[in-house]
Amino acid sequence: MSENNRIVISQVMMPSQANPNGNVHGGEIMKMMDSTAYAAARKYARSNVVTARVDELEFHQPILIGDLVTCTADIVFVGHSSMEIAVNVEVEDLDHEGKPQKALSAYFTMVALDRNSRPKAVPPLILDTDEAREAFEAGRQRYEHHKQLKKREREAQKARDLAKKTLREPVDAEAAHGAKVVELQKK
Repeated sequence: MSENNRIVISQVMMPSQANPNGNVHGGEIMKMMDSTAYAAARKYARSNVVTARVDELEFHQPILIGDLVTCTADIVFVGHSSMEIAVNVEVEDLDHEGKPQKALSAYFTMVALDRNSRPKAVPPLILDTDEAREAFEAGRQRYEHHKQLKKREREAQKARDLAKKTLREPVDAEAAHGAKVVELQKK
């Protein structure tokens, strides 16, 4: 992936970000991830952006007070106005020697906006390595998958709306089914 489409942000975790056991709240890290994705998308689009979706958020290990957290955001796919950003979080225990460990990962979909807060076109992504092409194709597949999910959800919502409407309207059984309604009497 191109260094031009990468943003890296690091921060040492503080007690105000943790629970009583010393584990940093997942929401704190998610906020940091969103900020890193925002910076990458904003730099790439050269306009304001908003978070549209977060996919495949996975927690790999806990993060503790005093740990150095590094978020790396790489733009892996672009559509017309949307960008998918892979955000990876590494954690490093500053009290001990050792390599940083993977802590979280997710894909953030950001949408570029114009001055009127309408979706704005973004430039095509330059795919200069095999790794970038593979990441782009995986992003395209996730994009198409989400389009299909949204289409199915719209169709399901239409069916639910129609069912609600149908249940609210009185039904003339004779007209609807061409049958004669017969009243049963108790003996």
